[in-house]
Amino acid sequence: MQAAPAQAESNDDSEILSFFKRATSLGSTEQLTPDNSLSVQVLEDFPLFTSSIDLTAQPDDLWIRIRNGFAMTNLNDDLTLHYQQYYQNRPEALRRMVERSRPYMHHIVEEIENRGMPTELALLPMVESSFNPMAYSRAHASGLWQFIPMTGKRFNLEQSWWKDERRDIVASTSAALDYLQAIYDMHGDWHLALASYNWGEGSVKRAVEKNVSRDMPTDYASLTMPNETRNYVPKLQALKNIFGDPALMAKLNLPQIDNRPYFATVGTRETMDIKTAARLAEMPLERFVALNPSHNRPMMKADTPLVIPTEKLETFQNNLRANNAPLSEWQAYTPRTGEKLDRIAPRFGISLNDLRRINGLHGKLKIASSTLLVPSGNGNADLATFRDAPSLPQIAEPARAKTPSKSESRAEKSGKRDKHAKAGGKQADKGKSSKQAGKTAQKSNAKTSKSSVSSSKAKPAKPSAKPSAPSKTTKPAKKH
Repeated sequence: MQAAPAQAESNDDSEILSFFKRATSLGSTEQLTPDNSLSVQVLEDFPLFTSSIDLTAQPDDLWIRIRNGFAMTNLNDDLTLHYQQYYQNRPEALRRMVERSRPYMHHIVEEIENRGMPTELALLPMVESSFNPMAYSRAHASGLWQFIPMTGKRFNLEQSWWKDERRDIVASTSAALDYLQAIYDMHGDWHLALASYNWGEGSVKRAVEKNVSRDMPTDYASLTMPNETRNYVPKLQALKNIFGDPALMAKLNLPQIDNRPYFATVGTRETMDIKTAARLAEMPLERFVALNPSHNRPMMKADTPLVIPTEKLETFQNNLRANNAPLSEWQAYTPRTGEKLDRIAPRFGISLNDLRRINGLHGKLKIASSTLLVPSGNGNADLATFRDAPSLPQIAEPARAKTPSKSESRAEKSGKRDKHAKAGGKQADKGKSSKQAGKTAQKSNAKTSKSSVSSSKAKPAKPSAKPSAPSKTTKPAKKH
């Protein structure tokens, strides 16, 4: 991406609202429809990534570095072939997904290598969110790595009035790798760790114990699991096969990614409006929000780390030092006990209706333990910027589960202790509304293992299940 030249600040800042009410345009997911136009190639197993690899002379193309770090055992089965063809037959969609990953991929690879983890994990956000940092599911899973609120809290991701770090590029990547390492240490197998990331480690643990009790193999292919989890690792393997083959990437015209840091982080000592930070960095607001998607409000409190493109870092710091104007037109205000909105509004020179609209408040005048956004008192607050309260991105439609077969129903009964799968199956079968599905997902998630990152809505399927058609929707509902 190229940054736009510096421009004078617009008098009408209402466009900023769109970034807090919908997913950024950088993150729209794609539908991929299979055909038979391209052949499918399967990679042989890669050697384990070890310290013997020379990292002192790094390649210019980040994909080469990623291939050098592949360390997972390859999964060569019909589902993998199915999904590889599925991706290959829509190269344009793959290209857009690569472009969305460009600002984030180098950081993710650096973090993975620093931990000595396999670099296949850098492709996992393609499966989870299509590299859309604003992706948001009915089950309230959010961000590149699709954490639900409970697991985000477990891994110290702030979810407050100010921000949701499940959408923070740096914080969520660290939390996701922490979780993946923990479940790998539990199972000693990356395929089972990935199944746990999708289904929940408690569910995978029970599936393994069930096979042990029956003197059956306990590898990924041998476990009975929901269809979504059954398809999860093959999707990642299919992407590995594509991006691990330079000739195939060239045939699909997939772009390279520069092997250099895309961004750096800087601290802020004062409260700052997001539009002001973008102006100081001399970059388009959309690009700034794509790198800083965690903010729930169009202003940031003091001591908030900012993500700035490396080529804009010096510009931002110089402009910040030279700036004499207020950095924010707004401030946060916590009402006193019993204080009402109709008393607060005139104190800050704003109408009651505007105060309600800015903060998304309706109904009662009395506010208890709430933080309000109010004009800072410098006389420059532009109400047009906040015609509606900023909010989370719109919820993406989840995949609709197919009607389960009799064999799937029997498998579901045998695994009925898994409340994630049971609740998800009921929602799909009964066709509940988005709101009802979200509530059910939260309720069922709270009752399962606290370490569960995700879970399937489909009923358990046996290992020999026939490949299902790829989802026609943007993102299946997750229960991270």
